[in-house]
Amino acid sequence: MSKFIFITGGVVSSLGKGLSSAAIGHLLESRGMTITFLKLDPYINVDPGTMNPYQHGEVYVTDDGAETDLDLGHYERFTTVQLSRENNCTTGRIYESVIQKERKGEYLGATVQVVPHITDAIKQAIMNVAHDVDVVIVEIGGTVGDIESLPFLEAIRQMPYDIGRENVLYIHLTLVLYISTAGELKTKPTQHSVNKLREIGIQPHILLCRTDRYLPPGVKDKIAMFCNVEKDSVITAKDVESIYEVPVVLRKEGLDELIVRLLKLETGPPNLREWDKLVQKIKRPRHEVTIALVGKYVESRESYKSLSEALVHGGLRDETNVKIQWVESGEIERNGPERLLADVDGVLIPGGFGLRGIEGKVEAIRYVREKKLPFFGICLGMQCAVIEIARHLAGLDAANSSEFNADTPHAVIDLLPEQRSILDKGGTMRLGAFPCTLVPETLASKAYEQSDIHERHRHRYEFNNDYRDALTSKGLIISGMSPDGNLVEIIELQGHPWFVGTQFHPEFHSRLCSPHPLFTAFIGAALQRKFGT
Repeated sequence: MSKFIFITGGVVSSLGKGLSSAAIGHLLESRGMTITFLKLDPYINVDPGTMNPYQHGEVYVTDDGAETDLDLGHYERFTTVQLSRENNCTTGRIYESVIQKERKGEYLGATVQVVPHITDAIKQAIMNVAHDVDVVIVEIGGTVGDIESLPFLEAIRQMPYDIGRENVLYIHLTLVLYISTAGELKTKPTQHSVNKLREIGIQPHILLCRTDRYLPPGVKDKIAMFCNVEKDSVITAKDVESIYEVPVVLRKEGLDELIVRLLKLETGPPNLREWDKLVQKIKRPRHEVTIALVGKYVESRESYKSLSEALVHGGLRDETNVKIQWVESGEIERNGPERLLADVDGVLIPGGFGLRGIEGKVEAIRYVREKKLPFFGICLGMQCAVIEIARHLAGLDAANSSEFNADTPHAVIDLLPEQRSILDKGGTMRLGAFPCTLVPETLASKAYEQSDIHERHRHRYEFNNDYRDALTSKGLIISGMSPDGNLVEIIELQGHPWFVGTQFHPEFHSRLCSPHPLFTAFIGAALQRKFGT
């Protein structure tokens, strides 16, 4: 029987339930435990794939092609687990499955209700991931008190009755405010949040108190008394310089020891030595480079969460802090790239959808090509690089993607011929991990140090092979292809020190303990550009 840890949040959203879940997973793995995760999201969308990045942030893609919540990225970056579509479940997916069963008559004419049918479906989703692991960590999205999350909370309330109280642990993340004018830490929001959870029927075993300072013993005692928990179960979840310090802080507070004791887990001692070394490299870098991230959604930094973390990982080899300069591509359209990109050491152009800001990305690529700045284009960034090369090197002035201009005479980026007749655009998305064969002696092959790779995709349009000869004759290098030679996966540029575009999203495979080789090579090129070494 697996053990289950349920993590809820109160007072306000964005307290860090995802990072706390990931950190707990890391601490348990460091003790030799096998783990997995489940994120239960209360929104009615079936998945976040069609949601606005400004509202939801990044869509994280798993190897099996699931479009999931960005917290799954935290889970994978902090641990060794590889997640799938089973590890993220929404209200929309739960209701969809229940309604489909009702339409097929599987409930034998019963009145379908939230309890037991919806809650049973939620509990089944929880049990579906509990295969051959010691601990399942389940994060409940939203905030206690939201009407949307009530079915999920009711479902996890029932779990001890189904599998035994000794197999269930409730952890509640809450906020302890410091009021500077009063010079006091205020515990009342935490008390109200826990009371709300207890009204639902859940008594938390452990409280993670998000705050900007370590809680003194007196404050912990007060929280313990009013929230009906043991004194050593009040844990300071202190603000940190780097998110990768979270496991270290929680370890110092004794969280992992507490979890092991309460769940009666048999584990070895924790081993955080290598993790600590990497955290120190992040906190005490020897160098710094500035990378311009030219995107469409830069006002919402969560839209590029995996990218920003992959850049951090990429600087580890050379002990380099990567300072991100966020540049709105529309601003380049209005003011040109010269002022915005003049003082950076490299430029990264990420993925995205839609026409807005595209010409700004193309202009930024022309600038870095002519100035020989290190360039990394990902998904849409690669496609914009193909457009720029077609227009300004191959003389195809009207070159474009058919996504942005259906009437362009030179659709250098287009749907594949077999996709053009599909009316359901979801049927043309390439999602998940696909193989790629690298061309020897290219920047990509030197970075990977191997010839065959698998990377995660999330896109609809592809490089148009009708223009392969025209563009390669002008300096475009195709350095990565699908094994059948039909799909262009990686491009480079002859004569440029570091110019790489990938149709896939390498950031989804980057980890603190195993940085993605393309990000490491990109930051190395930016460092070389800055110092001329």
